Amino acid sequence: MNRKTIILTGFILIKFVLQYTLISPEYELHRDEFLHLDQANHLAWGYLSVPPVTAWIAWLVKLLGNTIFWVRFFPALFGALTIWVIWKTIEELKGDLFALLLGATGMLFSVLLRLNILFQPNSLDVLGWTLFYFVFIKYLNTQKTTWLYAGAVVFALAVLNKYNIAFLLIGLLPALILTPQRKILGRPQVYTAAGVALILILPNLWWQYTHHFPVIHHMNELKRTQLIHVSRSGFIKTQFLFFLGALPVILAGFYALLFYPPFKKYRLFFWSYVFTVALFIYFRAKDYYAIGLYPIYIAFGATYLSKILNGRWVTLLKPISVALPLLCFIPIFRVGFPNKSPLQIAKHPEAYKKLGLLRWEDGKEHALPQDFSDMLGWEELARKTDSLYMKMPVTGKTMVLCDNYGQAGAINFYTTKGIRAFSFNADYLHWFNLKQPYQHLIRIKEHETPSTELSITGPYFQQSFVGDSVTNSFAREYRTTIFVFKNAWVDINNRLKAELDTMQRRWY
Repeated sequence: MNRKTIILTGFILIKFVLQYTLISPEYELHRDEFLHLDQANHLAWGYLSVPPVTAWIAWLVKLLGNTIFWVRFFPALFGALTIWVIWKTIEELKGDLFALLLGATGMLFSVLLRLNILFQPNSLDVLGWTLFYFVFIKYLNTQKTTWLYAGAVVFALAVLNKYNIAFLLIGLLPALILTPQRKILGRPQVYTAAGVALILILPNLWWQYTHHFPVIHHMNELKRTQLIHVSRSGFIKTQFLFFLGALPVILAGFYALLFYPPFKKYRLFFWSYVFTVALFIYFRAKDYYAIGLYPIYIAFGATYLSKILNGRWVTLLKPISVALPLLCFIPIFRVGFPNKSPLQIAKHPEAYKKLGLLRWEDGKEHALPQDFSDMLGWEELARKTDSLYMKMPVTGKTMVLCDNYGQAGAINFYTTKGIRAFSFNADYLHWFNLKQPYQHLIRIKEHETPSTELSITGPYFQQSFVGDSVTNSFAREYRTTIFVFKNAWVDINNRLKAELDTMQRRWY
């Protein structure tokens, strides 16, 4: 094993260690993670929320025991592989050991540490963007058709993970047209490779077609409820923070793509960035959608700086350049991760409040950042639901109905009693089991006033009462209430089916 391999292995090991230690043990999984993990129980070629790859990974997690260790493992793995791809890209660009260290450090101490905490499509999305760019560079350097087909496979898998990578292609095409590399578009192998990608994506496209393209409804809903509130200026400002310690390296990469003669054939990457960011700004995209853009420019910048930082005095900048990402990471470490207990944060909120991290989407100040609160209270909810479920007259005829996908997913993840909770929210719209005749209902309601729910639903049952609630005051689900309804006077299944039909019509 040579020195470079030993150093790379060290970076990857540090990456894994950090991903597991940046989360205090008081925190559970995030609400979104529970939904993705539950997809393993409903494998399909598509979902209302995401394409299918996340479900396939969740299925692997399930085979490995569905433990927190394995849930955390795969995002960390994708982050480590992203560092590896950038290392290989720098080698392809003829960067030396300094360039490799500069690139790996910039990647390690970046927003990816935060992104790779959660079991979501985002970690693999960033890896997909980075790997596609690497494959494209290999094709530019070798002109081997094999790399075109490799790019087709990478792009297809990335699409099956998250549709966001379509912005990469839309931004890359006009960049190709603007530069001498436009000749690539005249090669028939390009279109054969595109056909390969289309064939791989086709099962998901068929699923979308047979389900009336819910992705369109999902995007419209996202635009109406979330993207409309996205500030374009805020999007631009945030871009500088994702790889803050490597920002000089990224800027050096942009400069090199425009003015460094050995990088002339890669100039299309500069214009690709311009077009892709312009698209994100135009569509008011969320700021993190663009994270996958930046790693490749760290590779360009690190290689360029390794060529020009020579001479006795200039060489002194090298250790400073390598250390900068770590120095910038230290203050972020204090507030950017759930690495302190909720009580510690509540007792010392000053740094969080100063940065606006305690303001939630409701516009109010809270004790914890919203994302941190979204990682609390779930196991308590599941255990209490389990307890009430086992006290029902006939457990097999008891429906557990939740307000949101986080509640349903958490109950299904933690249950030891075989509960399959449902919701009229997100992918659960397709997962209802109405073949089983239900007589009893356990209803999970968000911050519900007991008298309200009991007066609305109670008359349909012989017995109704408040079973329990979430008591963790730091949890976003604090005061979420578990209602119990026994022995229905009405046909529960017909009423559920009518409500389900109404909700599905809203999607389609």
